[in-house]
Amino acid sequence: MNALYLLSGLLAAGLFVYLLYAMFRPEKF
Repeated sequence: MNALYLLSGLLAAGLFVYLLYAMFRPEKF
């Protein structure tokens, strides 16, 4: 497994979770 591919996937997953959190808590954005 490529380290760069893993890092980019982890970053994308973190960003997705952050967007979901921002959607569920708009007042804490």
